[in-house]
Amino acid sequence: FLSLPLQAKMSRLVQARRLEGIDKNVWVEFVKLAATYSKVNLGQGFPDFPAPDFLREAFTRALGGENHMLHQYTRAFGHPPLVKVLAQFFGKLLGQDLDPMNNVMVTVGAYQALFCCFQAFVDEGDEVIIIEPFFDCYESMVKMAGGTPVFVPLRLKAPKDGKLMSSADWQLDTAELASKFSKRTKAIVLNSPNNPLGKVFSRGELELIADLCVKNDVLCISDEVYEWLVYDGKEHIRIASLPGMWDRTVIIGSAGKTFSATGWKVGWTLGPDRLLQHLRTVHQNSVYHCATIAQEAVAQGFQRELMLYGKPDSYFVQLPRQLQQKRDCLVRSLEAVGMKPIIPQGTYFLVADISEFKSDVPDVPSSDEPYDYRFAKWMIKNKGLAAIPLSAFFSEAHKNNYTNFIRFCFAKEDATLKAANDILQKWKKEKTS
Repeated sequence: FLSLPLQAKMSRLVQARRLEGIDKNVWVEFVKLAATYSKVNLGQGFPDFPAPDFLREAFTRALGGENHMLHQYTRAFGHPPLVKVLAQFFGKLLGQDLDPMNNVMVTVGAYQALFCCFQAFVDEGDEVIIIEPFFDCYESMVKMAGGTPVFVPLRLKAPKDGKLMSSADWQLDTAELASKFSKRTKAIVLNSPNNPLGKVFSRGELELIADLCVKNDVLCISDEVYEWLVYDGKEHIRIASLPGMWDRTVIIGSAGKTFSATGWKVGWTLGPDRLLQHLRTVHQNSVYHCATIAQEAVAQGFQRELMLYGKPDSYFVQLPRQLQQKRDCLVRSLEAVGMKPIIPQGTYFLVADISEFKSDVPDVPSSDEPYDYRFAKWMIKNKGLAAIPLSAFFSEAHKNNYTNFIRFCFAKEDATLKAANDILQKWKKEKTS
């Protein structure tokens, strides 16, 4: 036998082409920074308060109960009690008679649901319309599937009366959106309520999108993970309930956002069987199966909410009320120090304009790094307060137009928000002294 060096290295390219250009990730970078330097983390979108008692009790019962089969595999496409209650619950909201075995699929969080959609529907050469700002994985997942992202930004129409901006002031341009549809368009991604802005798309905006989808025979991937987190009396409208849309829409939901248990990683897709059958093919050839006990507990949570739907004791009624108060608390804190918050209509998130802070972190025109990235890093290291740069939620072509904003998460304990306020107040005193 020929002897080969023990340390011989492969000369051929190892990574697949689908990974080119998507290796960087804002969360990896900023989570590490926050863990190293921050005293208060308002960056990542997860609550630091507990999931509701009834949900944790359901998990404990499932974990320690007599049904030992809850520790084993369940149905690959969704634990039967969970898909049944999801079909019953959302069937009423959508005006559809949902078959739990064919119109519902459980996933490892909404993240895997998105991955299944792009892998199942997008071929090389297909275009996918993405509304900016967008949750960053949309772009990379489309590219991994071989597709081409086509971006259309929400345009800011700032109020002229001196009032604080609202997420509703970021609007689609009708002609611009229509111009993005072509023969190559396979799908559009809709995220309402929108992360990072907190925009809740109006019925008129959804009807515009729906009309274009029907006219151009395009699929809609509707990311609705924040569906219960809407404020100020706003209404979350499900685009699949509009004429012509059920047959071409996949709805994505999340128990993590619904029940404040993001670490459980239980998500789902809802839609017609002709679409979901292809998601099942991706699912069975990737993760195959989701944690049985977590699915059992989420099923019990939904059974409770089905009985209490619309009543004061419903978690879906209580949670948005609590979060609206937290939102307003953070708005006051940011406004007091000179940041200009954009009032979100929904989600966990609040975007703030940092233009007045250029004296703290001067711009460097020769730098390739967007200003909001440098500002957010400086704030983490020097003030101990973590947030996420807004330009991370825009395409390369547009991100330089949105570098004066950062995103905060207000789904936090009151003590956390108070600690953030203390940092901001100290910062204000330093600026004025």
